Amino acid sequence: MPRPILLRLVFVLAVAAIFCGGAVIVPGLAAGEATSWSPTVKKAAPSVVTVFTTKEIKRERMHPMFPMIPFPFGDDEGQPFGPRGGPRRNHPGHDGDPGTMRQRGLGSGVVVGADGLILTNNHVIAGADDIRVALQRGQREYPAKLVGADPKTDLAVLRVEGAKDLLAIAWGDSDKLEIGDQVLAIGNPFGLGQTVTAGIISARGRAVGLTDYEDYLQTDAAINQGNSGGALVDAEGRLIGINTAILSPNGGSLGIGFAVPANLARTIMGSLVDKGKVVRGFLGLQIQPVTPEVARAFKLPDNTGALVGDVLGSSPAEKAGVKAGDVVVEFGGKKIEDARQLRLLAAGTAPGTQVKLRINRDGKDVTVDVTLKELPATFAKMGGGEVETPDQHARLGLAAVPLDDARRARLNVPTTIDGLVVLSVVPGSRAAEAGIASDEVLVEAGRKPVRSPEDLAAAINAAKEDLVLRVWGRNGLRYVVVPMGEKR
Repeated sequence: MPRPILLRLVFVLAVAAIFCGGAVIVPGLAAGEATSWSPTVKKAAPSVVTVFTTKEIKRERMHPMFPMIPFPFGDDEGQPFGPRGGPRRNHPGHDGDPGTMRQRGLGSGVVVGADGLILTNNHVIAGADDIRVALQRGQREYPAKLVGADPKTDLAVLRVEGAKDLLAIAWGDSDKLEIGDQVLAIGNPFGLGQTVTAGIISARGRAVGLTDYEDYLQTDAAINQGNSGGALVDAEGRLIGINTAILSPNGGSLGIGFAVPANLARTIMGSLVDKGKVVRGFLGLQIQPVTPEVARAFKLPDNTGALVGDVLGSSPAEKAGVKAGDVVVEFGGKKIEDARQLRLLAAGTAPGTQVKLRINRDGKDVTVDVTLKELPATFAKMGGGEVETPDQHARLGLAAVPLDDARRARLNVPTTIDGLVVLSVVPGSRAAEAGIASDEVLVEAGRKPVRSPEDLAAAINAAKEDLVLRVWGRNGLRYVVVPMGEKR
């Protein structure tokens, strides 16, 4: 055989050995089935169900275009397929009332208890008059009852009675996930029927502004409308997340999907099942992120932690001695990376638990013991326990006068607040760029109380690089750092 032909044959055989004999190994799969996710799917898929809902709505709410809803997803409105997988016809019945019609919804769910418990998303079942689930095997549907829902994490728990041979999914530990871990998303996108897609964990600890308590896992596994409430599983088929949302301008998957971590979902589910509501811990702080400007002004080693803008009266934090201007750097031995994490940890701690807070106070390390209370109902309705106030990039340029009784009454300023009320803000100024607005109150400047325009002027003159302002507004007290160098 000529040498060139022999060399080509050897090359072909080598390639064949690599791609056929030397299969790429998928972690968690048996060696003999290393090129297939099939063993994982067989474990997890039977536990994923389809959730059908119907609700009565006013006819004028319907629109002939039925736009896709990219964020969040899971509503049947706008889907090209109906809830049973056939073409959508958009002819719901009138039920005898010409002013209303029945709207169908479609989502997914995960069987987490052989006794009929199912986890799904709150937005899948919100407002539903009737909820039904269908198992993977067979076409039979079962009526489901709502055990409880938590809009603040977009989770809901259903219970199905009468269904036999329910297979509960195995739980995984979402805290042990690492970026790059392989995962599968299982659900019923667009009513096509159960569908499996593969990807990896793209990021952890994501907050996207959908709910009050967010700690999303991000994945590039294809997730679409109808996948809401479905399972995100690891290579062993264990539940590590509840698929909840996608980021997409057109409603289709672009490889940016978000799932509620299984550990958080399990905690919420347990509270809903045992108590009929979600019980959250409460510190009593208004907190904000530590920006690079804040870290520089407060002489912090880095921009991690949560800056305390205010401490609520008679709260656990006040009783423990936490002060405005403190930066919480540890909660119960866990390092605090940002304000969002502190809110999650506090909310997830049982009321009555004593926790050590490590604080940076004027450059000194301080540790206090705080016993958490239950999040009061008034705060729950407002949308959170530890109120996370937005950080602002300040540029000064405003007119302010002392707060008098008339302005206090008009603006409903608490009696505990004193300072200068902002009359106007110059467009394009440092204050405007910072988000300082008219009718807000400047309480401190340069870490000192301000009671007169002269106090403010003195603080401005004394500031060499940054001016730290403490401002009261409709969302409470917050700190604003004003770079005092030349504007660029």
